[in-house]
Amino acid sequence: MATLLHIDSSVFPEAASSSRAVTAAFAQAWAEAHPDGTVIHRDLAAENAPHVDGVSVSAGFADPAGHSDAQAAAHAARLALIEEIETADAVVIGAPMYNFGIPSTLKAWLDQVILVGRTLNEEGGTLTGKPVTVIASRGGSYEPGTPREGKDFVKPYLEWVLGDRLGADLDFITVDLTLAFTVPAMAGLIPQAEVSRDRALADADARARELAKRLADGGEEQAA
Repeated sequence: MATLLHIDSSVFPEAASSSRAVTAAFAQAWAEAHPDGTVIHRDLAAENAPHVDGVSVSAGFADPAGHSDAQAAAHAARLALIEEIETADAVVIGAPMYNFGIPSTLKAWLDQVILVGRTLNEEGGTLTGKPVTVIASRGGSYEPGTPREGKDFVKPYLEWVLGDRLGADLDFITVDLTLAFTVPAMAGLIPQAEVSRDRALADADARARELAKRLADGGEEQAA
């Protein structure tokens, strides 16, 4: 049975969150394509991942046999998050832009799952080749030719961390101009915002089904 790890980090509920709406569409399409599979939903806004501290960092570089009680507890919590993503067949991450970067809750989660010698390894970590789809939502637009081109620090950061360093098979689905629906000065951009939202929902559905088919075909090949 295939497992999808569905991660949300928006502070808003699905009805008011573009990233949550698109990750939900992805998860629904995945579940429909994998009726016998599993979807694990981790809501980082509702249940924050702990921030790394001196105890958890030192535990990551120390022999577990020599861990103090505090190190052992911190490392166990870290390994639980790592094992959750390691055992998932695919991952979808909602990454709204907050103040030009990712939410602090998502950064805290990443700090936990990036472990030198395991997920981060020059010879290939445990997440190498893992299909990860990031739903990046932004209040404005940061595409080439727009006034804020080059000011997006969400996609470049996640491309570097998840793709280049952790080796994930990374794909982005972007939702632009989300503030057009609530900011009067942006009301003229609502048609463009609707196009971006609808395209993202369609892309999420298609990507989830494509991944589900790829994994199913891979399983059939192994069984043969």
